[in-house]
Amino acid sequence: MESFSESYKAAGVDITAGYKSVELMKKHVARTNIPGVVSGIGGFGGLFAPDFKGMEEPVLISGTDGVGTKIKLAFLLDKHNTIGIDSVAMCVNDVICCGAKPLFFLDYIAIGKNIPEKVASIVEGIAEGCVQSGCALIGGETAEHPGLMPEDEYDVAGFCVGLADKPKMIDGSKLKAGDVLLGLRSSGVHSNGFSLVRKIFDINETTIHNTYPELDKPLGEALLTPTKIYVKPILALMEQVEVKAVSHITGGGFYENIPRMLTDGLSAKIIKDAIPVLPVFKLMQRVGNISEHDMFNTFNMGVGMVVAVSKDEADKALNVLKDNGEDAVVLGEVIEGSEGVVFA
Repeated sequence: MESFSESYKAAGVDITAGYKSVELMKKHVARTNIPGVVSGIGGFGGLFAPDFKGMEEPVLISGTDGVGTKIKLAFLLDKHNTIGIDSVAMCVNDVICCGAKPLFFLDYIAIGKNIPEKVASIVEGIAEGCVQSGCALIGGETAEHPGLMPEDEYDVAGFCVGLADKPKMIDGSKLKAGDVLLGLRSSGVHSNGFSLVRKIFDINETTIHNTYPELDKPLGEALLTPTKIYVKPILALMEQVEVKAVSHITGGGFYENIPRMLTDGLSAKIIKDAIPVLPVFKLMQRVGNISEHDMFNTFNMGVGMVVAVSKDEADKALNVLKDNGEDAVVLGEVIEGSEGVVFA
């Protein structure tokens, strides 16, 4: 007998829509299959068999996150196939800071009303994020929540699990004064600070379509640009250079995130003129009359990832990153002190 509940549907949950969502998303999930995937989606758990060959001490490293209020822009633009990239990026960019290769990802979508095509579009973005980071999408959950949220709204979160060999993990223990800090450019605002972004521009159905000389596309499209995923360039860099520390510049900007890569007694001196500040940040500072301190304490300012290497390997690191599609810049250096971040 076919699974169907008229009573449950009358209460606002259409389980047949859930089945259709799964069918529509399968082609997207299939793109993420990598060695180690044991089962397809639809079971009670996602199965993955990691390969520990050649590792001295395998360590599993996990990360979880959501997309935050950036998701409101997806609602306003009715564009849902990129927000999933952000969901993956916020997780995999964190675990790569430890030197872990992401293995698999699981998503959780809470939605007011399950419209299969919309759910499949969200999963399309999640799958794209997994492809960009080289990990598999092995499961997830779509939960229809009538009465808890409006029918046309949803939220997306997820988590990933990565693998590292403990002796090769990046932990900052080898950092020393004189090491060079490299900045990997961001694609835009990424997925942090959007409560302030929405306040600055008074984001609504009308203002989201505003145009500004600083931007090459309408405001909403520029802000919805997906978070850049840095997994493959960082993994390539680790193969050729000793990467001493890595920081993912998320909420809290420079002031909160760079100190997380430093060890006791060390600080970061950042050359302000070396920062490749994107036009969108200059626009936000102007329109919102935001102080420079608050900008650097909230946003990535054009740098999504900071990497520390020894001075004598800095040029090589820049070349390796360039070969892997990253036009990185020298941001500054590690110095002695306890100030955290110092701008020069």
